[in-house]
Amino acid sequence: MEHLTLLLGIVIVTALVFDFTNGFHDTANAMATTISTGALKPKTAVAMSAVLNLVGAFLSVEVAKTISGGIINEQGISTEVIFAALVGAILWNLLTWLLGLPSSSSHALFGGLIGATLMSVGTSGVNGTTVVTKVLIPAIAAPIVAGLAAYLATKLTYKIGSRTDDKATAKGYRAGQIASAGLVSLAHGTNDAQKTMGVITLALVTGGVLAPGANPPLWVIVSAGLAIAMGTYLGGWRIIKTMGKGLTELRPQQGFSAQTGAATVILASSHLGFSLSTTQVCSGSVMGAGLGRKGGVVRWSTATRMFVAWGLTLPAAAVVGAGAEFLTRQGNVGIAAVAVLLVAGSGVIWSLSRRKPVDHTSVTPDADTDAEPAGVVTTAIAAVTPPPPAGAPVDELRATIPSPGGAAPEPTRPATV
Repeated sequence: MEHLTLLLGIVIVTALVFDFTNGFHDTANAMATTISTGALKPKTAVAMSAVLNLVGAFLSVEVAKTISGGIINEQGISTEVIFAALVGAILWNLLTWLLGLPSSSSHALFGGLIGATLMSVGTSGVNGTTVVTKVLIPAIAAPIVAGLAAYLATKLTYKIGSRTDDKATAKGYRAGQIASAGLVSLAHGTNDAQKTMGVITLALVTGGVLAPGANPPLWVIVSAGLAIAMGTYLGGWRIIKTMGKGLTELRPQQGFSAQTGAATVILASSHLGFSLSTTQVCSGSVMGAGLGRKGGVVRWSTATRMFVAWGLTLPAAAVVGAGAEFLTRQGNVGIAAVAVLLVAGSGVIWSLSRRKPVDHTSVTPDADTDAEPAGVVTTAIAAVTPPPPAGAPVDELRATIPSPGGAAPEPTRPATV
């Protein structure tokens, strides 16, 4: 019983470490566009996001119940399995953070759980129907729906404001961005903090502390909310840089549209118990908003790297989780070896990140001088774009010239007929 209690404590601490990495890994979901458009200062943005993540953790437990009693069968699952799953999720989170790729912390956790469970008890331990209906289908549909919503919202926003000056409306849209970013942060806390609550609850069930099907205790909700809030406050600047500037150049109108669409999708899914990836939803919204502005482009080379990371996340975390579970079943020595590997792997990744650090001073638009050039497709489209009619105003002529980042600037006043 002492060993079980000690192991259960280790699992709970490891789960909170995962929650912490989830916070700084996913801060970009809420605040990257707000920072990139200048609506909020970087430090102010992450502080606001941290507070709202904490508040969001108290709004629902539906996603937590999906994790604790839906994806895998509680019967026959040992505490070692959950520890191994968390190791796989944490290492994948840190690796993708190092690369600046907005991968899914949710799928890293699911992959770790599935891989460790398969290694431990086989296919009988995984609820395939739940995985398909509440993980895989939302993973495909959510970014598409969010991207389409952001695309249409951006089109509508620019149409409504076609007779007004961009500078005159930018201030209002920035205020709207702050509100919508707060909504995304609230939604992120509601969805992602619950995943750690579900894992800790599952560990308590396997340890005999809670009955199967029990809701997360209050202390679990509080600790999970605090862990994700602390991680969020530290920033995760590498992924903020990718989301805010690496995918597309955003203006306040687009940022507002992207965040509003993402928040709507995340909150709806949390209410239904769909444990989707907030990273994928927000990335889809950013790309949709980028394409929704006339002359806007998406940097598909960056997007392709992101798509590859999405596809690899679940199986890669599953492989690491399965390997960690194989070690833990060797007894105390195996558990100690997994813990050492986790600490050592995390230390190596952290050391590598210090070679080229990214912080709050290097994520604003005017701080980056190595913007990715326009891709082949964007260059080709620009080359065949018909010239404006004779007599067009200077601003319209300027709007047809692509900027170095690949996005043509909007005219500062509506074109005259």
